Amino acid sequence: LPLQMWTSSINQANKMALLAWAKETGINLVQINGQRRYGAPPPGWVGYPPPPGTEVFIGKLPQDVYENVLIPLFQSVGRLYEFRLMMTFSGLNRGFAYAKYSNRRGAKEAIAAFHNYEVREGCAIVVCKSTEKCELSVDGLATSVSRQELEAMLRRVTEGVLRVSLHASPCKKQAQLAVVKYGSHQAAAMAKKTLMEGNVRLGGLEVRVDWLKLDLKQKLQSYKEKPSSGRVQGGKVLVVPKPKPVSPALDRLNTLCWRQHLGTPVFLTKCVQATSSGWLRFWCRVVIPGCPVPFSCFTWVRQDGPGRSGHEEAEVTVALHVLQMLGESL
Repeated sequence: LPLQMWTSSINQANKMALLAWAKETGINLVQINGQRRYGAPPPGWVGYPPPPGTEVFIGKLPQDVYENVLIPLFQSVGRLYEFRLMMTFSGLNRGFAYAKYSNRRGAKEAIAAFHNYEVREGCAIVVCKSTEKCELSVDGLATSVSRQELEAMLRRVTEGVLRVSLHASPCKKQAQLAVVKYGSHQAAAMAKKTLMEGNVRLGGLEVRVDWLKLDLKQKLQSYKEKPSSGRVQGGKVLVVPKPKPVSPALDRLNTLCWRQHLGTPVFLTKCVQATSSGWLRFWCRVVIPGCPVPFSCFTWVRQDGPGRSGHEEAEVTVALHVLQMLGESL
């Protein structure tokens, strides 16, 4: 309750002005996953979404400026298909937004008119073409993880997956790197946020998620996709052993899934609360490719000794829970 009172009291005047403007204009704003969105499509839109090159990035925004100021401003040079303002939990904006126009001309006009424009005295904003990246790199995958298993997991926890390819990791020995292509920049950005906020492990290894950089993409294109089950050497496929799990519970779960041909379990954990006495509350999800739905729950853990992080303790706890459920169903 004190946190809610504090967040609602921040920038109250501008929040009330935003609510009054939305009521007066009838504009509908939807907030989800750390961003507030208008349109996509806007009222009265007919036809397909705009092509690439119609979105602009807006940066250096004062954090107490909202859509009641920004949408009319950016609508003045062209019809908006979508406007996305990135938000903090306190109700302030994160300093940047994206505006997508109905055509490329609108985007060009916005850049020409509003780059270095002062939305408030002394507050000049940045407006430039959005890169609209659609590909992520997922590095550090265990060599035992197959493309099918990874794609199944990503489709369960993210939306808009188009294609997944596996390559030898250029940074880590005995590991794989995946290139994941999404249907839109927004889908890729939401997937990146989901995977980075959770502690993602595949085959016992923690992975690193980032945008696919151009130099890495060019390097990967010079190699063929490597087999996902091992390494090729002298014309033979050498099977690389799976890394040892960090606990008997994880070992038992991996073994059970292997025997039942269910695929490699994938853990996502996110710490959502911490107490002064050392207890941590985690949201956990376990995706098993051969199971129709993921296992999700909240759990409390305590990191009493060295050697395991809170995320690893949460994995052990949820693994025991999944084992019990699988034991009952199998």
